Amino acid sequence: MSTGYSHSVTLDTAKCKGCINCMKRCPTEAIRVRNGKAHIIEDRCIDCGECIRICHNHAKKAVYDNFDIIENYKYRVALPAPSLYGQFNNLTDIDFVLTGLKLIGFDDVWEVSRSAEIISDLTRKILSKDSIVKPCISSACPAVEKLIAVRFPNLCENLLPLLAPVEIAAKKARQEAVRISGLRPEEIGIFFISPCPAKVTSAKFPIGHNEHLIDGVLSASDVYFRLVPAMGDIEVPQQLSSSGLVGISWASSGGESSALLRDKYLAADGIENVIKVLEELEDDKLNDLEFIELNACAGGCVGGVLNIENPFVARAKIQTLRKYLPVSLNRFDQRDNPVEDFMWTDKLEYAPVFRLDVDRSVAMRKLREMKTLYETLPGLDCGLCGAPTCRAFAEDIVNEEISIDQCVRMQLQGGK
Repeated sequence: MSTGYSHSVTLDTAKCKGCINCMKRCPTEAIRVRNGKAHIIEDRCIDCGECIRICHNHAKKAVYDNFDIIENYKYRVALPAPSLYGQFNNLTDIDFVLTGLKLIGFDDVWEVSRSAEIISDLTRKILSKDSIVKPCISSACPAVEKLIAVRFPNLCENLLPLLAPVEIAAKKARQEAVRISGLRPEEIGIFFISPCPAKVTSAKFPIGHNEHLIDGVLSASDVYFRLVPAMGDIEVPQQLSSSGLVGISWASSGGESSALLRDKYLAADGIENVIKVLEELEDDKLNDLEFIELNACAGGCVGGVLNIENPFVARAKIQTLRKYLPVSLNRFDQRDNPVEDFMWTDKLEYAPVFRLDVDRSVAMRKLREMKTLYETLPGLDCGLCGAPTCRAFAEDIVNEEISIDQCVRMQLQGGK
């Protein structure tokens, strides 16, 4: 099966040492080690970035747009994620960051936190309706959305079918830029400053719709190193910020949930914790909740691998920054945009990447073979065979991708 899109998580084989750290940490078993090198199974990859985080040899990396891409447009708008503000020391005024963005080449900025406040307000209205499937799962983290599509298909209908804040920001930023500049929409470049690879991929291959709203995705770390010297030259920043603590709080786990002003919610972060919550939900153990916020990265978006700051330090910086902000400055207004403008046009579809064969009878035969094989294996899940678990090893064998003699433990036992 092909996913039909490329990924922002890639492998540099020259740097790969063939260790199994990335393979053991991958939440969708999308990595194998063959011939001394890691191999990414693209259909299973959800771009969570966990392999980038764990790789000591820096063999995994995220692909994003070069900063020079902004030169391709006459008018350029930056969309900073709220997690960007947690990267700077002693920041007490967001306007220093926003003014700095204008100094390094952008004509205007549109804070993603503004759109986060709009989404929070709209979500409160949606949750008040009985027609919505509950508990709703936030659709803000694309890695979680892909995880559900490949591992938890029964939960696809639980996803809140709303565009992510960055997509709303891109729509509104282009509309405003057209009005201000008088240029055609295609002459305006909208650039998201992303904290993670999943959002890079999502911007290029949107989930829930086919409309490409973002013209380029830049790395938060790349922009950070351009911003620091520019911000040092600012004495009095322009007054550009138009969001409050509700929108900024989306940078950390729990920020989206707390903005709903409801008690029946759950917020979890870190891919392993996310999987445990989804398993509980799939087993009907969380039906008393109304809303579930899930972030693949530890700490939320502040934990994205494209950031530079430790996620817990960044979260503390965001907490300090919040005390200088109003509660919220943006709300959903039906007169500005109908609800439909903020909704998905397509449902999230199950991606059967773990299917053994398209032919059901063949798949059932392979499943029986897997079970028989698995019972003969040591069950240690050591990973020395190049598969993350003994079950995955058995799957690779029945798919004729590897032979059983690659099990080191069985070889040792046979030698005795």
